[in-house]
Amino acid sequence: MGGDDARLRAVVSLAQTMAAAHTPRGSWRAAALGACEALGGSFAALSVWERERGQLRVLVNAGERGEGEEEFPDEETYPVHQFPEITEFLHERWAAGGEPDAWVQTADDPADGAPGAGLRGYGRLYCRQRVAALRRRGRGCCVVAPIVLHGRAWGELYVARPLGEPVFGREDAAFATVLASVVAAGISQTERLEEVRKLAFTDPLTGLANRRAVDMRLDEAVDQHRAEGSVVSLVVCDLNGLKRVNDTHGHAVGDRLLERFGSVLSRCGAMLPGALAARLGGDEFCLLAVGPEEDDVIRVAAELCERAAGLELGDGVACGVASTGDPIGPVVSARRLFRLADAAQYRAKAARSTKPVVAGRDGEVLRLADAPPRSPHDRRHLRGSRP
Repeated sequence: MGGDDARLRAVVSLAQTMAAAHTPRGSWRAAALGACEALGGSFAALSVWERERGQLRVLVNAGERGEGEEEFPDEETYPVHQFPEITEFLHERWAAGGEPDAWVQTADDPADGAPGAGLRGYGRLYCRQRVAALRRRGRGCCVVAPIVLHGRAWGELYVARPLGEPVFGREDAAFATVLASVVAAGISQTERLEEVRKLAFTDPLTGLANRRAVDMRLDEAVDQHRAEGSVVSLVVCDLNGLKRVNDTHGHAVGDRLLERFGSVLSRCGAMLPGALAARLGGDEFCLLAVGPEEDDVIRVAAELCERAAGLELGDGVACGVASTGDPIGPVVSARRLFRLADAAQYRAKAARSTKPVVAGRDGEVLRLADAPPRSPHDRRHLRGSRP
């Protein structure tokens, strides 16, 4: 009973740690480490089958990694034809309870793929690529469990032991199949949470981040600025002429203009490492950058204005920039930086400027940001509802 109890505890622990993960990577790592510990392995990997590319892509390597094995590899992939044992279920669907079993591979299996000595009857397979990999990395055996999600092969769970350790047996293979089912449930939950997160923080029309995402990231950025002195810059844009396009050509054409500008904003934002491109709502957009120098942000904002001016049916963009790298006074809150960027954008719009207006380099912007609005309809960007 002791072994059964230990395995039950391992299953519960695996499910709990995956459920507690806040990101896909955290979930993948929890799955690999939990399975590795549960099976008494030294190394584990979680991989996904990419059908459209015909390849197995490694998501995470956990435990005692060998030379060249990164924890979260960017480009560790293997063509599907190298793994004949997987092809029989790669495109197959199963009814409930029809999931494929795990199998075991050892370093002393025949390297040519022909049957050899070893345990039989519980999914023992021979794949020379896996044999070669075990030998190359000093591992004695591995157990591979297919992960089935929504009735379709999703990927695989791989756990290895070093040379000299006991070879995985029949019970280990059966337990690996159970663990793979637990991992599949955890991955399904993570995917649902990611979909909810995407809906919550993404603008559905443009695919950019939305106002909620900007609010959260800007709060974090200002905290980082206060703690570490990081340069935080905000570019606020107002797409000119959208109402005219909607009134003249219809809202479908107006939506296409918004989408095109969103693509331009995304392209320009990519010039600033880690920048967040967002649609705040209506015809308002922004770029949030943490780290790049203020002059680099201003150059990107200027290019954004040039590209926006070339959009068909559009009338350019009014663009304001506020950066902690400029003399704008203490930035003690996200609201302060947002009001400064809004004020600069207001100045650009009022002056019909084809270039960005920069807070701290235009004395009027600081006064405008700190002045109360003259009417409920004036300076709508400068209301206290900003974060």
